[in-house]
Amino acid sequence: MGPPLPSASPQLKALGAGVLRRRPVIRRAGRPLFPYVTMVRVSLWISVVVVAALFAWGAWQRRWIADDGLIVLRTVRNLLAGNGPVFNAGERVEANTSTAWTYLMYVGSWVGGPMRMEYVALALALTLSVLGVALLMLGAGRLYAPSLRGRRAIMLPAGALVYIALPPARDFATSGLESGLTLAYLGLLWWMMVCWAQPVRGRAEGRVFIGALAFVAGFSVLVRPDLALMGGLALIMMLIAARTWRRRVLIVVAGGFLPVAYEIFRMGYYGLLVPGTALAKDAAGDKWSQGMIYLSNFNGPYAVWVPVVLLLALGALLVVARRRPSFLRPALAPDYGRVARAVQSPPAVVAFVVVSGLLQGLYWIRQGGDFMHARVLLAPLFCLLAPVAVIPVPIPDGADYSRETGNWVAGAAAALWLGIAGWSLWAANSPGMGDDATHVTYSGIVDERRFYAQATGHAHPLTAADYLDYPRMAAVLTALDNTPDGALLLPSGNYIQWDLVPMLQPAPGDPNAPQKPQHAVFFTNLGMLGMNVGLDVRVIDQIGLANPLAQHTERLKHGRIGHDKNLFPDWVIADGPWVKLYPGIPGYLDVNWVAQAVAALKCPETQAVLSSVRAPMTLHRFVSNVVHSFEFTKYRIDRVPLYELARCGLPVPEAIPPPPRE
Repeated sequence: MGPPLPSASPQLKALGAGVLRRRPVIRRAGRPLFPYVTMVRVSLWISVVVVAALFAWGAWQRRWIADDGLIVLRTVRNLLAGNGPVFNAGERVEANTSTAWTYLMYVGSWVGGPMRMEYVALALALTLSVLGVALLMLGAGRLYAPSLRGRRAIMLPAGALVYIALPPARDFATSGLESGLTLAYLGLLWWMMVCWAQPVRGRAEGRVFIGALAFVAGFSVLVRPDLALMGGLALIMMLIAARTWRRRVLIVVAGGFLPVAYEIFRMGYYGLLVPGTALAKDAAGDKWSQGMIYLSNFNGPYAVWVPVVLLLALGALLVVARRRPSFLRPALAPDYGRVARAVQSPPAVVAFVVVSGLLQGLYWIRQGGDFMHARVLLAPLFCLLAPVAVIPVPIPDGADYSRETGNWVAGAAAALWLGIAGWSLWAANSPGMGDDATHVTYSGIVDERRFYAQATGHAHPLTAADYLDYPRMAAVLTALDNTPDGALLLPSGNYIQWDLVPMLQPAPGDPNAPQKPQHAVFFTNLGMLGMNVGLDVRVIDQIGLANPLAQHTERLKHGRIGHDKNLFPDWVIADGPWVKLYPGIPGYLDVNWVAQAVAALKCPETQAVLSSVRAPMTLHRFVSNVVHSFEFTKYRIDRVPLYELARCGLPVPEAIPPPPRE
């Protein structure tokens, strides 16, 4: 045996004992590397639960289904009946903006069975709205996780409180529109992007997560076409940050397959590049002055600028008083390029959601806003509030800075938060647009929920039956029953009757004659009308949401926003199997305009557009529609028949003398 080893010195023994006492931290794969202390975790979840409960309760108190929400249900009825995703059987028009909401309602109605579609829409919209707010808060909580590692702090709702305090936000949490789905989508994308910016081994860096995030980002265009701005930006960020070409291929395939597949279907089935609603409302047009009016109409009743200023100050305070490593720096920086690290980082994700919100808001202001008070600016605001949906108020402990500085920071943050809470309490009880809420003034903007509540006499108009109390609605059922031989119904000046244009009786032996009497109704409010009549009744409008002719007219310069196309009823008479001479047509219409419209419909380009949506769907028709979808989308006709004849180079028919006066 060799000589004994020299004994260790007392200093080495103490150091060894210290090393032995420090047990290595063993993390399970996928565990978050930014553990909250109990106080932070509990306060975050309390905030989420309280805000979600308040939002659900507030939305339920203002529950309703809009006329536009009922438009979606008419399409769902046709899907369930086997007529395809159309508004009128035999005419392929995409009358809904949100493809995802249409098919979600289809699945929900199929699963719901005997439950009324309106109640399915109400339940889905409310659930998704609340889920969206919860995800927005959880994403913000995850954003601040690195700076709160091992620290005591209280998580308080801030931006989320501002959002749910706005009465329009609670109005459109139900409404039957895709607003709830939009909130859920934005909340999910925000939460996933924050997770992606703070990668955890086995979770945010895995193929499954990357593929899922790319799929969610690409799905944006199916939720709403304007959300493609946000989803596309997310995909670009992911491609820049990807480390391998295999990962980039995964992102492209997962993010692009479904949107591209549906776009090909849209081109072939509907013959358009965009939803029919985008064509009807000329989504590529601009009305800056009307957009500024719309922005002012949103800000005015609630002084939205107040919480914006307070939140900006609060955000600046959080940045100045942050702890290293902060939420502005990636806590786990992958070992690859500087640009990739910068893109896949919390500050880049914060910039992503803020810029996305600004771009969406700018788009809607350029487009002119909407006729529904505040509706289209809610999603942009939701994005802008994401980074401060919840905020941490650290409890001073003297570890990162002196207690005096800590007390000052905590006091300032608490004061700003109290200001936000005070504004929220005031805004939640705001009268909104006040006396102008239900009046269609020069701005064209109304509080849609209050408008229909007043017009129907129901505080919560939910079902199609509730809308039978809307002017003219009950009368349309009577008129249909009184015209067994078929007729076109035109709105008259009297709210309890309709003007009738009889159906032409086919000649004996005519092979092209309709199999049975036909009915059509020409009216603006497609939802309440379409849901209260049978699917065999053709329901069309002058705006173009369900009318392929009106879709292709030019936008009126000073028309009401969202309603700024107006096809004359002469075209409807000319386009169907209706009597086209006096006394069959109402006396206020010009028989020569009808004759000119009949001639104008023979324009080859117009016939091609109408055939794209009316001819039987075959493989040849599908391919032809795909090839010509671009020219069909940009095609426009003149709403004045005489001018349309001149545009198309067709001769003007001989004038028909007016009927003799009695």
